Amino acid sequence: MIKLCGFPISNYYNKVKLVLLEKGIEFEEQTADPFQKEAILPFSPAGKIPFLLTDQGSLSESQVILEYLEEAFPQKPLYPSDPFERAKCRELIQHFELDVELVARRLYGEAFFGGSVSHETKAEVREKIGAGIDAFNRLAKFSPYIAGGRFTAADCALWPSFGLLSSATQRIYGEDFLQKITGAMDYMNLMESRPHVRKVAADRAAAMAAFFAKK
Repeated sequence: MIKLCGFPISNYYNKVKLVLLEKGIEFEEQTADPFQKEAILPFSPAGKIPFLLTDQGSLSESQVILEYLEEAFPQKPLYPSDPFERAKCRELIQHFELDVELVARRLYGEAFFGGSVSHETKAEVREKIGAGIDAFNRLAKFSPYIAGGRFTAADCALWPSFGLLSSATQRIYGEDFLQKITGAMDYMNLMESRPHVRKVAADRAAAMAAFFAKK
């Protein structure tokens, strides 16, 4: 059986988990601590989570895992069948993850883990997130889902990161940058109506409570 390795606090872990649930793929969850890289390196060459264990071996990088799952388990597709629309779905994921989430990640140390981020970094990140959101707004449809009328891999990939963006920017800037994404607030309410989204959210909340209880 496929094993999803990592921990449920990670938005990239939850991206893969939501795909597995939505596609109806049987899997087990296995905790892998990203702070213990030596134990992870045989399965994830950069020591990152999540990674996937299959009968053929391991796979790392969440987007690679999504592509594998789509091809290996085509019965419930989460990408459009049309090549261009399929590429547009990937485009949405890449733009948000590279131009918004990866930039916002520089705030997480202070926003979530008791660290400190310089004023200069906060100012730079604020500007870059704004530019990234502007680009994403030119692509996203939210009609009612990110890529259009049907639920796709873009929703699985980006919904977990939307919550982090919202929390981090409120804590650092006192402003919810998710509100800058046109249609995102109604979209989050729509996503909460999906049973698998609610399960991922509940598991994430339980994992976060357990994590911070140990601090």
